[in-house]
Amino acid sequence: MRITFRRALILPAVTMVVLGGTSTAALAGTTDPAPVEEGVLQPGPPPEEDESGFAPTPLEEAEPPSAPGGPSGMPAAEYCPPKNVYKPTSNQGKKHAALGVTQSNYNGTSRTMRSWFKAEVGGEVKLTHSGELKASANVVVAELELKYGVDLSVAITAKMGNDVQIDTPPKKTTYAKYGVWRLQNTGTSYTIYSNCRTSAKSTVTTLTPWYVGWNIWES
Repeated sequence: MRITFRRALILPAVTMVVLGGTSTAALAGTTDPAPVEEGVLQPGPPPEEDESGFAPTPLEEAEPPSAPGGPSGMPAAEYCPPKNVYKPTSNQGKKHAALGVTQSNYNGTSRTMRSWFKAEVGGEVKLTHSGELKASANVVVAELELKYGVDLSVAITAKMGNDVQIDTPPKKTTYAKYGVWRLQNTGTSYTIYSNCRTSAKSTVTTLTPWYVGWNIWES
């Protein structure tokens, strides 16, 4: 079901007005672009994401198990503080978690029209992951922020009432989805035991809340 825009003004083509602040920190050490600004057209409609294998990431750190087959009978056996580890390895860009239905506005006139979209649904988007993750959500966020130089969160609440304006060309339809942009990343997770050995490494994909914003495209 599509909800039409809240209000439209017939205006000459003008520079897009952006309402609300958006983080624009670049990803340090990568060639990926900074977050899209609210009101910036995307290349096309977002793909249907299959997140059936993702689960909320626990906030509490699981206690590392004791070392299996650790050194014995040695007066000065090597020791490491046991801990669970997560290391990001591959930034896969932004993914949008939409809240509510897609809104749209068709401009049937011969002049550029200003479309105004307003969020009517809010909600909380949490960090999720797929694969065997041994570290906590706070560890994941800290490691990602350190590697990419961005501000991420364990959870972000997108509030109702957020709005955005954008020009819709003649005979075009503008679409808008409100929600939370997330950073998708693949990394490895493992445990360091007290004897300084490590468990087998597992591949983990994370979707970490980044900032509140709109996904907008036209056709």
